[in-house]
Amino acid sequence: MDVHLYIQNGQTVYEPVALDSVTWETKRKGEAGKCSFTLLPDSRLKIEEGNAIRVDVGGQPVFFGFIFERNWSSGGQMQVTAYDQLRYLKNKDSYNYEAKTATEVIRMIAGDFQLNVGELEDTGYVIESRNMKDKGLFDIILDALDLTMIYTGNLFVFYDDVGKLALKNIENMKLGITIDNQTAQDYDFKISIDQNTYNQIKLYQDNEQTKKRDVYMTKHTENINKWGILQLNESVDTGVSGQEVAERYLALYNQPTRSLSVKNAFGDVRVRAGCLLPVFLDVREMQVQNYLLIEAVTHTIDQGIHTMDLTLKGAGINA
Repeated sequence: MDVHLYIQNGQTVYEPVALDSVTWETKRKGEAGKCSFTLLPDSRLKIEEGNAIRVDVGGQPVFFGFIFERNWSSGGQMQVTAYDQLRYLKNKDSYNYEAKTATEVIRMIAGDFQLNVGELEDTGYVIESRNMKDKGLFDIILDALDLTMIYTGNLFVFYDDVGKLALKNIENMKLGITIDNQTAQDYDFKISIDQNTYNQIKLYQDNEQTKKRDVYMTKHTENINKWGILQLNESVDTGVSGQEVAERYLALYNQPTRSLSVKNAFGDVRVRAGCLLPVFLDVREMQVQNYLLIEAVTHTIDQGIHTMDLTLKGAGINA
């Protein structure tokens, strides 16, 4: 599998050759796509931070971003790290908006920060109002998408598609690329109650009329007896049914987390975080035969060999 790097500095486009592997990674939620590689610079290669970079694999563009970091080793090798335009959503700002869908929120922020927009599916649900003060732009967008999921049950994936912002319903991101014992060289399966497991939910809401704090609680006594108290404590917004949210949280978090990562699977450039893949694996304590959601993927292309490491979720895999 051929990989080509193109770096533009001003009017000059360079096509350097990576010394070893080229990696490209994406995560489903809250992080920019990342590309890393190592070069042996010479006097002809003049690149710097902010330069645009494109990566083609097998003649197909898979990544477009900008150089954010360069590191040099004692041997003179230079490691380059680039991020796609989602990196600019780490900026913070304040937004007070009314009657907008998550799609419209993305377009609003993209317009303000000069980000390129591609295909954004209509999320449908209209958010009555939000006052987001001094928040990361990613947080503002993810908040709108979370509200959409809570009130419609629809999960949307927000990502950068080779230089353009994209938003798709997860049901439109299914791929027919099977992960099984033949296509995956290794896997890691873990069961835990150490993170993101809660058997008691305590939510609070500041009541502006009574000037008191309203508290909403629910718990699962049987699991408290088994594991001890594992409590989630946080605030909920005014106007939201605190007890309803607490019950939803308990249903979601009152269970051990199960994580599954697949290592060195056969690579495919179509695979990105947010996609759904059919997985057929016999892992300890469970047999997986279902579509799983890709939470994170790292593609590695080394000497023409393309592999990928996947972090998966769904069908009992919930971490």
